[in-house]
Amino acid sequence: MGRINELRLIARVAQMYHVEGKRQAEIADLLRLSQATVSRMLKRAEQEDIVRTTVIPPPGTFAELETALRDRYGLTEAIVIDCSEDRDGAIMARIGEAAAHFLEVTLQPGEIIGVSSWSQTILRMVDNIHPLRNAKAKHVVQILGGMGDSAVQTHATELISRLSKLTGAEPRLLLVQGITSSREAKLVMLADSVVRETMDLFGRLSLAIIGIGAVQPSELLARSGNVFSKQEMAQLHEAGAVGEISFRFFDKDGQLVDTPLNERVIGISIEDLKKAGRVMALAGGESKTAAIAGALKLGVIDVLVTDRFTAARLMS
Repeated sequence: MGRINELRLIARVAQMYHVEGKRQAEIADLLRLSQATVSRMLKRAEQEDIVRTTVIPPPGTFAELETALRDRYGLTEAIVIDCSEDRDGAIMARIGEAAAHFLEVTLQPGEIIGVSSWSQTILRMVDNIHPLRNAKAKHVVQILGGMGDSAVQTHATELISRLSKLTGAEPRLLLVQGITSSREAKLVMLADSVVRETMDLFGRLSLAIIGIGAVQPSELLARSGNVFSKQEMAQLHEAGAVGEISFRFFDKDGQLVDTPLNERVIGISIEDLKKAGRVMALAGGESKTAAIAGALKLGVIDVLVTDRFTAARLMS
């Protein structure tokens, strides 16, 4: 009978705390117990299964899908957003909203943020960020060259500049071609001291925000002039490429595809991405599912923000 009486008192303390909303000090005073005893009883209530913690996901969230993605791909966090239709425009907008909120609440002071500036989804994220007053970043770094068609170049410059202003950071632009005409042209551009200063930050990123692209370039990239020839595209397909991160191509198993194209890209390498404190990828849509699956197997992505349709495909 001693144990049942002990458990009865523990249950009473748990009821007063969890159901009646009384503070520990108040419970101690009412039951003539020390506060330390009340604290020990509350811990015992959990150990004896008197108190059980139940998390009930709110409507419009997908906790089971997020857990499955974390477990399968070794992610620190997976954010699966609701979307009424499996359409790129709608998906990009919702992913951007969720990523903006996540960045706002997790950004730490003094962060060096690398941004893949040719992503329309990342631009949607920037559109939804509120100016940060407390957590001020140090730098926002453009991690892929962006010079090209002048109208499209504005996209990259605006994205980096706006995110810098919102986070209180100093922008570091990479004002060179993302894809140079030749290896020799790349070497000339890399000799520029301003370019080197920006690229020296690649290995010091505390946060990298990236998009994931299919082998077929997006509309934005196609208009930028930073694209490959039909022959080069054929080489990529023949090598088994399914997607790219900052023009670093990989296959369905997450293995890098090595082609002469790598010698012409000015942007962050996968090796430098692996050095980043955390890497957040924003991507969704049916046309990118194979690319996202391959990217997740690279072992560089910590946080994935995607839609429920794509998440389901990634788990099928």
